[in-house]
Amino acid sequence: MRIISMVLTSLVLFVLPACSSSAKPKPRLPLPVSSSVPQAVITATQQGTHAYAGGQYQEAKTQFEQAVAGAPDSAEAHYNLGLALFTLGETDQAREHFIEAANLAPGNKVIWDSPALRPFGSPDSTIPTKTKEDKYSTRRPSFGGLGPR
Repeated sequence: MRIISMVLTSLVLFVLPACSSSAKPKPRLPLPVSSSVPQAVITATQQGTHAYAGGQYQEAKTQFEQAVAGAPDSAEAHYNLGLALFTLGETDQAREHFIEAANLAPGNKVIWDSPALRPFGSPDSTIPTKTKEDKYSTRRPSFGGLGPR
């Protein structure tokens, strides 16, 4: 009896915690800009990435704003600024930069599939959203599902 209780105790201590661990989502990281942008933009992006990794999001925002000012056509710069704004809770401004990044880099899967962009829905506001049909109604059922006569 004592052996059975020891086996059950070891199962509870070692097996169950392993079952409860789930895959953690990938952390959101700033993207490097392309080498075709000015050196000042590359430097600002590197400094912003370092600040972001250190949890200094306001400093990262400042550096990424400089990067966007130096390379307004850089999708990565807009994405990085959006990421910093999103982390700071400035979601309206973050949305604008995420959408701009997605428009500038239509084939960049990291930008399009990023968890930071998903909460904002489709980047094109002209696309109608699908609404769920209400399966339940307050109307009385009719014969054959044909409705009232």
